[in-house]
Amino acid sequence: MSRTISVIENILDANDQIAASNRARLDAAGVYALNFMASPGAGKTSLIEKTVAALKSKFRIAVVEGDLATSLDAERVEAAGVQAVQINTGGGCHLDAVMLQQALDHLDLEAIDLLIVENVGNLVCPSNFKLGTHKSVLVASVPEGDDKPYKYPSMYRGVDAMVLNKTDLLPYINFRLDYFQRGVEALNPGCVLFPISCYTEEGLPEWFDWVSSQMASVLA
Repeated sequence: MSRTISVIENILDANDQIAASNRARLDAAGVYALNFMASPGAGKTSLIEKTVAALKSKFRIAVVEGDLATSLDAERVEAAGVQAVQINTGGGCHLDAVMLQQALDHLDLEAIDLLIVENVGNLVCPSNFKLGTHKSVLVASVPEGDDKPYKYPSMYRGVDAMVLNKTDLLPYINFRLDYFQRGVEALNPGCVLFPISCYTEEGLPEWFDWVSSQMASVLA
């Protein structure tokens, strides 16, 4: 058992070193990076599309798309008018720092203000692997259920901001918002939470304002 733990620690330590290198590279170029994590179908790509549409006139944006296979999400993002780099993990359940390092080689960082990284849809592994981004955002959704903070504490504990998507479905699904919020607060006190709907666009202006405020602090 101790040998297994040692191997895992070595892998994570090596990943963290490359993540630190990625961060230094982004900082040197003046690029602010966000890591979007979620389960499959929570609405990461939809939120990215909305964010790009709202902010691309203010900031130069690029996106790194992580998926097991296909370039479908990258194509959606490119259709929104920004550059996208696709990473296919070939079955891997998360992005890691090496994958982002390779993606950065395909981007002109001097021409970017905001980099959005869409991680692989998974509520377990992505939280263990740092990428070098400045903030991590977890996108949850009403259809997933209100118990996810309790079932996946490591994911909810390690993020800087929470987005609860598909709130337009609240009248039709037994989702206890207060129960969900208590779980988030217990794991991640003070974590900012944005209840939104990419369908009705309710709550999106507050999310856009938060991203803009993060960018303002970097570009000031």
